[in-house]
Amino acid sequence: MYSNQSKIKYKMREDRQLLVVTHLTQLLDLITGFGGFIVPLILWITQRDKILMMDEHGKSIMNFQLSMFIYAIICIPLIFLFGLGILGLIIIGIICFVFPIVNAVKASNGERPNYPLSIKIV
Repeated sequence: MYSNQSKIKYKMREDRQLLVVTHLTQLLDLITGFGGFIVPLILWITQRDKILMMDEHGKSIMNFQLSMFIYAIICIPLIFLFGLGILGLIIIGIICFVFPIVNAVKASNGERPNYPLSIKIV
């Protein structure tokens, strides 16, 4: 027979600081070139069942990172078309710098993340 203690459901905890850190780790792309995808992915996979709202924030971050990568790949051949690709890459760079910071502030306030131009992949 199982005791009543084994029937207690696992309780998720709220950790806004970890959500903020998860958003800000995307800025590692500026330093390493790839850390802004790997570190949030690891945090999301390991903490999504333990931290309240981590699954939603992690999915938003992954969708944003994958979308920006796709847009950057599209911009490469556009470089040869009147230099539009260079303009596109500059805009992507600005978006990749600004919106992780904006969403980190939102996470610290308990709000839902909102990344523009994100394709829902995950």
